[in-house]
Amino acid sequence: MSYAWAVTGGGEIRIDIEGMPSVVFSHDSHVGAAKKKCSECHYGIYTNHSQRKAVGMAAMRAGKSCGACHDGKKAFGVASSRNCNKCHKKPEPL
Repeated sequence: MSYAWAVTGGGEIRIDIEGMPSVVFSHDSHVGAAKKKCSECHYGIYTNHSQRKAVGMAAMRAGKSCGACHDGKKAFGVASSRNCNKCHKKPEPL
């Protein structure tokens, strides 16, 4: 099994945001359930973890980062405050 195959899906990434609940990004829900290809985000919209830049909501509303797909047409939009809790989640109690 190759390394690339072993990491297909990529698991979850938690992004801590000051003043907001963290964002939990699930590779499995995007690659698995939504049937997206890794190449749809990597290496166009996103590079690798060490090269990533913080992107605010204004940039996302303008189609950057998550907003490239979460525009209300391809996937639920980031512009509506009704959708905040779909990404910003309070940690589950232990």
